Amino acid sequence: RAASIVTHTCPNVTMSWKASLSRHLPLLRFFGCVESPASRGIMAWYNNNYDELKLLNPTMPLMMRTAENAFPAVVTEIDFTVDHLLTYMLQHELFRNENGTLAEDRIEAAKAYLKTDWALLRQERWAHSGFDPERPFLDEERPDWRYEPAIAKDLALYLELKDAADEQMKIIKSGPDMEYERAENSLIMCQRVDLWCAGEAEVERAVR
Repeated sequence: RAASIVTHTCPNVTMSWKASLSRHLPLLRFFGCVESPASRGIMAWYNNNYDELKLLNPTMPLMMRTAENAFPAVVTEIDFTVDHLLTYMLQHELFRNENGTLAEDRIEAAKAYLKTDWALLRQERWAHSGFDPERPFLDEERPDWRYEPAIAKDLALYLELKDAADEQMKIIKSGPDMEYERAENSLIMCQRVDLWCAGEAEVERAVR
């Protein structure tokens, strides 16, 4: 007698890019106005896709926040590092001189900074027993510590790496018109997509 096999299927669930959302994003927030025609697309997409998204990403917060006259948008939160920012600036050729040409000095400084061995630097920070070269107010309290023979010897590699990274960052941030800060703000703005009068297809492209 053949054993009966019971299978359970979840309708309308497709293993697609939606299943990997929680591996790339910590959360998704949707904003809209229930009464506004401009929010119909985002409201409809959220209502039609919430169950599937939650099933595929059970621990990921998926929130809809509504308010009168709210501007429809989808927002996430991305924790990016200096390395991410510099990579973004290099990829988009944002290091520019005032005349619009590429700033080779800042480009080379950024590339060198990205090659910094941070694990080694953290290790060498403690090479001189009982002494932390990054202790707050150290330079004010002990201004000549770099020239003390024992410390200078033990922390030689640390100082070489740290000074190189500091000099590179100084060059990186020397661009005109707050170049570095504007790139940072641009990356922050990538966390939000405004969806005024957007249809469901446009909302899906924004989330995707």
